[in-house]
Amino acid sequence: MNKLAWWRLVLMAVALAFGLLYSLPNLFGESPAVQVSTAKATLKVQPDLVNQIEGLLATNQLPHTGVSWEATNTGNTVRARFASTDLQLKAKDLIEKSLNAGAKPEDARYVVAPNLVSASPAWLSAIRALPMYLGLDLRGGVHFLLQVDLKTALTKRLDALQGEARTFLRDKRIRHSGIDRQADAVVVNFREEAIRQAALPLLTEQFAELEWQPGGAASSLTLSGRVTPVAAKRVQDLALKQNISTLANRINELGVAEPIVQQQGSDRIVVQLPGVQDTAKAKDILGRTATLEVRMVDDSPEAQSALAAGRSLPGLDLYQERGGQALLLKKEVVLTGENLTDAQAGFDSQNPGEPAVHLTLDGKGARIFRDVTRDNIGKRMAILLVEKGRGEVVTAPVIRSEIPGGRVQISGRMTTLEAADTALLLRAGSLAAPMDIIEERLIGPSLGAENIAKGFNSTLYGFVVIAIFMAAYYSLFGVVSVLALTLNLLLLFALLSLLQATLTLPGIAAMALTLGMAVDANVLINERVREEIRDGATPQAAIATGYDKAWATILDSNITTLIAGVALLIFGSGPVRGFAVVHVLGILTSMFSAVFFSRGLVNLWYGGRRVKALAVG
Repeated sequence: MNKLAWWRLVLMAVALAFGLLYSLPNLFGESPAVQVSTAKATLKVQPDLVNQIEGLLATNQLPHTGVSWEATNTGNTVRARFASTDLQLKAKDLIEKSLNAGAKPEDARYVVAPNLVSASPAWLSAIRALPMYLGLDLRGGVHFLLQVDLKTALTKRLDALQGEARTFLRDKRIRHSGIDRQADAVVVNFREEAIRQAALPLLTEQFAELEWQPGGAASSLTLSGRVTPVAAKRVQDLALKQNISTLANRINELGVAEPIVQQQGSDRIVVQLPGVQDTAKAKDILGRTATLEVRMVDDSPEAQSALAAGRSLPGLDLYQERGGQALLLKKEVVLTGENLTDAQAGFDSQNPGEPAVHLTLDGKGARIFRDVTRDNIGKRMAILLVEKGRGEVVTAPVIRSEIPGGRVQISGRMTTLEAADTALLLRAGSLAAPMDIIEERLIGPSLGAENIAKGFNSTLYGFVVIAIFMAAYYSLFGVVSVLALTLNLLLLFALLSLLQATLTLPGIAAMALTLGMAVDANVLINERVREEIRDGATPQAAIATGYDKAWATILDSNITTLIAGVALLIFGSGPVRGFAVVHVLGILTSMFSAVFFSRGLVNLWYGGRRVKALAVG
């Protein structure tokens, strides 16, 4: 009776091996490193950069523990590891001066930043055994609080509505004497009352977010459209959400591990970048957003003469096309990235071997693009990629025919990698409203290490006290419970590492709670076995019945707690979510270790032989 089945023994061994193997990387800690990533959408970090950095370090006699190129979903990077932070900082300055030689900070080709990377052996990394991420409170990093200028978002929306109103009245063939934008309104001017009366219901129906009021007198009649309070609140909320999404996308695509980007209050955004100690580089990351602009090219004789003289003209901007050719573009922006819903890299439909970026516009953007291409056949239209306040003309094709449907293609003078990077950057979007950093805080790695020590020491001391009590009170069954608790912690660490979850101080608190719940399950089992012995059951029957009866109680209590943990996971954010992740995983591992593993150990010791008494205290 209670003989241990071979499949149970195999599963126990697999669980133990899994726990040991995938929790092991957390013991190796992290090494100081210098991370090199791209600073431009059109530049890709290539593997040959490794040889360049290795040669640079060797020439300057800076020892390192490895330089590697890593390709990830969020972009390629090169990481050079060092034995100390002193070597790390020296190498960072040296690499930055070499890769961005002679360039202004805003024109830098590469982002060179100090970082911390896992010091695990290569064989562990090869089987995806990686250390878990540590949150800002444990690892150190940069914390920013940003103030979003929501008034500017409303101003930009009014500018867009002004252009839409002009197009709408032209399509409806309603004459007006100009459309102006005042501080908080779009003003349409008319010369005749009849025309104004005809325009009012049409504008009211088309632009429901504006409240139209007649004004003026005699030959200077107006309709003033002011944004309703409900619409203004919606515009500002959408702007805040777009800024959060843009920042999250941009930071993720630059390879910053486990960033936190979330709203605080009605007009602020919190950004936390664990593991980043360079505040200047972190600001650069936050500022790196790109958007699309479509403008018409001025190829008139006057513009060509000005280009030949190397100057611009009033109403025109001078830009460089890829390849170095200068262009004069009209200041009016026909279309922006706000109308962009998707961007994917591909190939030119007319030249199959040429890389291209395929854009998808929303309904409004598709309508504007159709009208522009219809009215400017034979003229050139420039597509600009605006990044960090600087515009680059990606392509400036001649409009051959009207382009309906909202599908646009960018091609010309780009490689496959450049097309992929351009699409990626455009998908990251643009900021809907400007932001100012009103608070920045640098949390050093020494403070994070202190938090880790305190958190884990508290868990360790609690575990030791529990282990002594269980062994003293329940004898051999108490020792089995301690072994089950040990496996529980190993499995929890292994799962957190395998899932690359982020551990924070609340997560460590959840570990302590998990430990208590796992002990509670073992106490139930041991007391059930004791009860069966007191009722006169044989030792083997007491083991089987005790585990079977305790299982129902353990399952009920853990499921109710699991429901609460899942609710925290779904609806919580920040520290609460970090607590919930560890809490939910801990419940699952404690059920396995307390019931399945401990019963296997008991059966391994007592099963298959006659037993006169159980060492259950």
